[in-house]
Amino acid sequence: MREPLKSGHVLKDRYVIKKPIGRGGMGSLYLADDNRLEGRNCAIKEVQQDPDLSSDILEQARAQFYREASVLAQLDHPTLPKVSDYFSEGGRDYLVMDYVPGDDLKTLMDQARRKGEFLQIADVLSWAKQLAGALVYLHNQDPPVIHRDIKPSNLKLNPQGLIKLVDFGLVKQLVPDELTITVIQGRGTALYTPLEQYGGDTGHTDKRSDIYAFGATFYHLMTNTPPAEAKERFLMPESLLPPREINPSIPRGLEKIILSAMALHPDGRPEDMLSLQDIHLRERHVDHPINEDRFLQAKDLFRSPIDRIFLGVVMALALIAIVTSFT
Repeated sequence: MREPLKSGHVLKDRYVIKKPIGRGGMGSLYLADDNRLEGRNCAIKEVQQDPDLSSDILEQARAQFYREASVLAQLDHPTLPKVSDYFSEGGRDYLVMDYVPGDDLKTLMDQARRKGEFLQIADVLSWAKQLAGALVYLHNQDPPVIHRDIKPSNLKLNPQGLIKLVDFGLVKQLVPDELTITVIQGRGTALYTPLEQYGGDTGHTDKRSDIYAFGATFYHLMTNTPPAEAKERFLMPESLLPPREINPSIPRGLEKIILSAMALHPDGRPEDMLSLQDIHLRERHVDHPINEDRFLQAKDLFRSPIDRIFLGVVMALALIAIVTSFT
């Protein structure tokens, strides 16, 4: 791989590199100034293809980059950084997006763990709701957009308390019967990657692959414990401890959502994010059962689909004080 660009390097006669802020197998991520918009910082993702690839494959890869970059530039959601430009220069491809200041959720989790604490359940639920909204938005595109690399370090908390899903490194359009080359070749991060994604771009990934990563991400954030990898769980199913065995303050309803999302086989997971509202959200067999009629009446008050996803979780959270008094 070629060396990262130096501070002061100018791309497209517009973007002035300040410093590298990340590096992966196919390129670097830079913080840059936009000299056409005074005071605007941006993040520039570099995509550097393998120079040993044939000219035909390189041409296909570049065409795929432009197709995917065009899709990303059309996305508009508060949890997704806006992609504002894309171009090629010096044999590399570049994606320009909003720079998101703040810590990522893995950093916040590690800080809590070092103090012997867990992240606050209410905070994690808020982040989960925001991410769920972003995934519903992505998955409802035509064709659906699959992220494929959801993890705590790709979720940043901005100064306003909102999260941003910051890395589009493995994003792809879900086009039936089409073999695609992704913006950056890869398979996601093992801790959060479902079995079907280990096949790379030839794997049968769909919305449910993101749902697995969603569950694994919030398993980690709520327990301070990395989830067992899918390959390990396939060989040793007991390797994934129930979240409440690690952090008893996790509501039972939320534990069920996490474990359902992390089912090894895609057919064992919810078919989409909105289906999470149908997963055992009624705590009928805990210490204080919920009256079903009252539950259904309450659910009708939540008109937003995303609110309904987490209605059961919020109700379980309200029962924490009662439940923990008996545990």
